[in-house]
Amino acid sequence: MVQVHQHYFSLLSPGQIGTLALRNRIAVTAMGASLAEPDGQCGERLLRYHEAQARGGAGLIITGVAGVAWPVGANQANQIAISDDRFLSGLTALTQAVHAHGAKIAAQLHHGGLVGMEDMLAGRPIWGPSLPDPPTGDFTAAFLLDELTQAPFSRIAAVSVKVMMQDDIDTVVAQFAAAAGRAKQAGFDGVEIHGGHGYLLSSFISPKSNKRTDAYGGPLEHRVRLLLEVLRAVRAEVGDDFPVWCKLDSREEGALHGITIDDAVRTAQMVEVAGADAVTVTAYHDIGNPKLHSASHTPHEPGVNLPFAARIKAAVNIPVIASGRVEPEVADAAIAAGELDFVSMGRKLLADPALPHKLAQGRPNDVLPCIYCYTCISAIYVGQPLRCAVNPDTGFESLRQARSTRSKRVVVIGGGPGGMEAARRLAADGHRVTLLEQGAQLGGTLRFAALAYPPNERLLDWLQRQVAAARVEVRLRTRATPELLRSMNHDAVIVATGALRSLPDIPGHDLPHVLSGDDMRGLLLGESSRALTRKVGWTTRMAAKIGAATGLTSNITFVRQATRQWMPLGKRIVIVGGELVGLELAEFLAERGRAVTIVDDVPRLGAGLSIVRRMRMLAELAEHGLSLFAGASDIRIEVDRVCFRDGDGAHRVADADHVIVAKGASDDLTLARQLTAEGFNVYEVGDCSGVSYIEGAMRGAARAAAYITQGSDVSETPSPPPQTLRHEPGTMVDAPDAGTSPGGAIRC
Repeated sequence: MVQVHQHYFSLLSPGQIGTLALRNRIAVTAMGASLAEPDGQCGERLLRYHEAQARGGAGLIITGVAGVAWPVGANQANQIAISDDRFLSGLTALTQAVHAHGAKIAAQLHHGGLVGMEDMLAGRPIWGPSLPDPPTGDFTAAFLLDELTQAPFSRIAAVSVKVMMQDDIDTVVAQFAAAAGRAKQAGFDGVEIHGGHGYLLSSFISPKSNKRTDAYGGPLEHRVRLLLEVLRAVRAEVGDDFPVWCKLDSREEGALHGITIDDAVRTAQMVEVAGADAVTVTAYHDIGNPKLHSASHTPHEPGVNLPFAARIKAAVNIPVIASGRVEPEVADAAIAAGELDFVSMGRKLLADPALPHKLAQGRPNDVLPCIYCYTCISAIYVGQPLRCAVNPDTGFESLRQARSTRSKRVVVIGGGPGGMEAARRLAADGHRVTLLEQGAQLGGTLRFAALAYPPNERLLDWLQRQVAAARVEVRLRTRATPELLRSMNHDAVIVATGALRSLPDIPGHDLPHVLSGDDMRGLLLGESSRALTRKVGWTTRMAAKIGAATGLTSNITFVRQATRQWMPLGKRIVIVGGELVGLELAEFLAERGRAVTIVDDVPRLGAGLSIVRRMRMLAELAEHGLSLFAGASDIRIEVDRVCFRDGDGAHRVADADHVIVAKGASDDLTLARQLTAEGFNVYEVGDCSGVSYIEGAMRGAARAAAYITQGSDVSETPSPPPQTLRHEPGTMVDAPDAGTSPGGAIRC
């Protein structure tokens, strides 16, 4: 029996939902994983995904949407079906796999209604209470052009709506009840009725989408009628001792005449009277406002849903499950204060399914942190299965293979995220690893990324701790040469040296007030270079030297705070480059009082950012007064300004005290090719083989470590996971086989 760690006593204490006893208060929130089989069956991939969460110590797992009327009402490809007895064998295998590790599992019963994407794609009518209002805003504005071609909605020819009559309502009620019966038969420990997120039951509850005037429309008591009928029918089907609860929107963010917290409180009270054993509190949003996609059920603001959960908790006598970027210590305090009973985690448990066990063992610093990049949820929008940027194993648990029994000697070149991740994985597999880093400390470009986007610092710290704790020999200030490598008697070499960053040939790029991305990194982190010395004054150079000598500039948190008081940059900044680095840098500078203009020749900004994070970031930059110009041409840098033509061809001038060029990163295979030509067994990881940011570095490191551990070589490489991030930022493609560089090295 795992002893409860005193720092998370409330979070890790046993809990109860109806007759369901749970080992702790941590639930895996229902997420759209798209890991089931195309025919709706629970196959090996979905089973192993949930099994990893059970093994990691979660008390309760709530499946992603399980279609009660599947394929009707399905809202994504490869979702679970529970609409027919033929699905029982796969569902039963799933519950048995979870129970084997001491966790409990509930099926989330679902009908997509007006959000039934699979109905739209198949030409079937979507079901709803009434004809919906025309969409407002441009949901697709933040999509890159290649993402638009991949997105399922781009294939929709036409949409028709089935306004439900009484017979249709009766059918849906019966479908929910029958699905609940199957869940019980398959060994599930409970069911969650999805009454949120704009799906069928939610669309009846919301006054924005329900315009009916009969017994199912008008006042709240009528709009909730369908949910209550479903709940009562489910209860009659499964009996009084089988746990049943409802997921409810606490509000509709940004939606005029949408659900309010007062509506949610009254709805929660009604479902309690109707027999619900608990309430899961979530939120929805106006889908026409892209920014709000990270403001409701998958929020960017920490703990934003907790006050709403507390309002509902105070009004009911059944347990409340809350979610939405809730840190373990915050959840523990809220449970102790009686503001909620359970916390359901999504992104955190994708990053590290073993989070509950690590907390219970007093190892919170070993939890692989989520960096809130929205890679997981963004995959849905382009029709891909769920995955995680920091944990390449998530979603691919079924592909794990047995470890090699032979310990090998591996040299890793480069101490950025790809190099550190490869080193720690190889050490964990029992190999002898030496990590060579040319600089004075580990981190590479992740240090600069951590400065601009604070969640990245948690990943940087975690990687550094893991490498320090592993049996990895780290050699700093060491340049890798063929001569050195020959002396090390190794079996394999991983090259993770990062991208080549050079200033593109923009007129005026050589002016003294023009800084590259590397210049900015050196300026803010105290890293000297010959180019930077020519561009900054004596005072700045001395400050950088003092900071480096005292170690202050190696402290990311200190630099982040200090730069709010002083930076050797003018007030007017033009950033040439609107991909991930340029946008994060713009946000960083704007927060420090700089007037920022972003100019790029690409048709749309934000490559390298996930779709959902891009939606929020572009909107917030515009709201904060930044000028954003995509599709620019004739860009020219002058002494105190940048001249260009905007996307409409109009001539523009942006005043600039400093210009930062955040473009020009490209792969750098020089070292890998040299070593391959000299006969070394080389694996390329991360940006050196194509700019792919954190996800590419982590995934490439995992693949390289797996190749080495499993004894593969260039001629027999196991197939990597499909649909992974390759070389072009922002582009997702199938990758059925490992690529091979011209020099013969394996690109991971």
